[in-house]
Amino acid sequence: MRLTRPMLAPAALAAVLALTGCGADGDDVPATATGSLEHLAAEAECTPNMQTDADTIRQALCGKGDGKYVLATFSTDRGQREWINTAKDYGGYYLVGRKWVAVGHEDVVADLRGRLGGDLEQGVQHGGGGGHSSAGHGEHAGHGG
Repeated sequence: MRLTRPMLAPAALAAVLALTGCGADGDDVPATATGSLEHLAAEAECTPNMQTDADTIRQALCGKGDGKYVLATFSTDRGQREWINTAKDYGGYYLVGRKWVAVGHEDVVADLRGRLGGDLEQGVQHGGGGGHSSAGHGEHAGHGG
């Protein structure tokens, strides 16, 4: 199995994804999806680009451009919650299911909720002047290829 810095990944991804776009919540939310990363990716109509394939976490990039997001599955509920709690310190939007999470721009996560179900969570909002006020494109999230 290949391990690609699973502890650094949440922080780096959340920092990039803290620059979010606008979106609306979906009204029709299906039952929360379950299954492997590949199954969830198929439900989300994503061809996953695997970034981390370890015993405790499997993580892939999905989508392109402004529609890019991270899809991760976890071996335990506790591992998932610890990952989310760490990542949320950096902002961003999270779609959370049982032992999986999708992280991306607000509108992307809201759209995914219409296919995967789950609960929406938001990371810490960092305010103040001189920050990044324009929507980011997640160019660092596409690392690897």
